Amino acid sequence: MTDPIADFLTRLRNASRAKIDECVIPHSKMKASLAGILHSEGYINAVSEGTDANNHKTIIVKMKYVGGTPALTGLKRVSTPGRRLYFGYTEIPRVLNGLGISVLSTSKGLVKDQDCRRNKAGGELLCNIW
Repeated sequence: MTDPIADFLTRLRNASRAKIDECVIPHSKMKASLAGILHSEGYINAVSEGTDANNHKTIIVKMKYVGGTPALTGLKRVSTPGRRLYFGYTEIPRVLNGLGISVLSTSKGLVKDQDCRRNKAGGELLCNIW
């Protein structure tokens, strides 16, 4: 797998479109941090850690549905391994005029766009979520 973040986003996108309650994803610190941001913003219900049959760590994501429609309507990977995109805090684009969020990788870890603007920190724009 060359892009684990894109795989994470694709698994969540597929689970939300198929209306599956739980999504199991291989563990990494970056994926766990991204899942924590999604949980704190209210796009998913819960995040927990577990193990699979081969005793590898996994992230278990409980999907959120509002009236039968998924809370996650769109996920888009912006910066890819072949084309990294970096933005200063004044240049960070808004997602759907502020209705969605962007997640950036900064020196302080993964941070959403609003916090980057507040703390005057830029970084690599990983994904847009709405």
